[in-house]
Amino acid sequence: MSDLYNIRNQIDQLDIEIQATITKRAQLAEQVAKAKYAESDDQQPNFYRPEREAEILRKVIARNQGPLPDEVLTRIFREIMSACLSLQKPLKIAFLGPIGTYSEAAVRKHFGHSVQTIPLQTIDEVFREVEVGTANYGVVPVENSTEGGVNQTLDCLIKTPLKICGEIALPIHHYLLAKVTTLAQIKRIYSHQQSFAQCRGWLDNQLPTIERIAVNSNAEAAQRAANESGSAAIAGKMAAEIYQLEIVASRIEDDINNCTRFAVLGQQIVSPTGNDKTSLLLSSPNKAGALYHLLEPFAFNNINMTRIESRPSRQSNWKYVFFIDIEGHITDEPIAKSLQSLESHTSLIKHLGSYPRAIN
Repeated sequence: MSDLYNIRNQIDQLDIEIQATITKRAQLAEQVAKAKYAESDDQQPNFYRPEREAEILRKVIARNQGPLPDEVLTRIFREIMSACLSLQKPLKIAFLGPIGTYSEAAVRKHFGHSVQTIPLQTIDEVFREVEVGTANYGVVPVENSTEGGVNQTLDCLIKTPLKICGEIALPIHHYLLAKVTTLAQIKRIYSHQQSFAQCRGWLDNQLPTIERIAVNSNAEAAQRAANESGSAAIAGKMAAEIYQLEIVASRIEDDINNCTRFAVLGQQIVSPTGNDKTSLLLSSPNKAGALYHLLEPFAFNNINMTRIESRPSRQSNWKYVFFIDIEGHITDEPIAKSLQSLESHTSLIKHLGSYPRAIN
């Protein structure tokens, strides 16, 4: 027998063992569901545990010795967890639609493909559907690595009772899509305003005189490009496949490391994992040294701040709130001490959520 024949036999045997192991894992997932119902006073216990999934994926990465990269292995295990979780309770995930948006790609990356997705027209609707319980979780863009915060999301976070219970870091690669095949045939371009900003340099160089029309999402832009002669859209590859558009130009983002961070919205408090982030909303009186007093407790307690951004409070003119991300969990002693110190210097402290750091 040839070496190739023997190798293929070994692969076939491993496939049998892998399938049997996955089946056993799925059976255990069903047992977990029964145990949760038995132990919970609530008829709807939390089956999705962000901290548990993060723990599993970090163990996958720690065990990995190649040749498959970490990203591939974590994607495989996410799909296994997604399928097993669907046996307990299929999750409903709301996102900024229509289908084919980067938000949907973020949903698939974080939750896998065994969930029910709910595409919505606006970010406000995503918040609302999770708040009323129509969706179990929502996924919304928070910030882009080159263009900063997504204002609609930040404004919704000011007033929502929801918590951030996860984050997703998604590399963003933009494509110019159309029914035509050359730049000369394009008369107008549709896209989300953030995507226009992320591709400004390329557009100014290649299509400086073409009309740019902002819409609610990149997938909506692709829909319009598919239905209007001479129209193009800036969107992702998935949108090109869904709406049957040609890729006229590839990777037109100005920064090759372009990345968007998404938040997972839910109604649960996430337990600490030891590798977490906490998001806070702070406001202080409009007086000298106010910002210093907001930041000083974090520095004093050796807490690393990963982001700070201000937005108008919308309660009165020239009053601002600050969105702050820090390393650690709200239950960590240094963070608890910092918040206690902040109480005398702030008019508002809102805990937006503590959650596991994104796993690429």
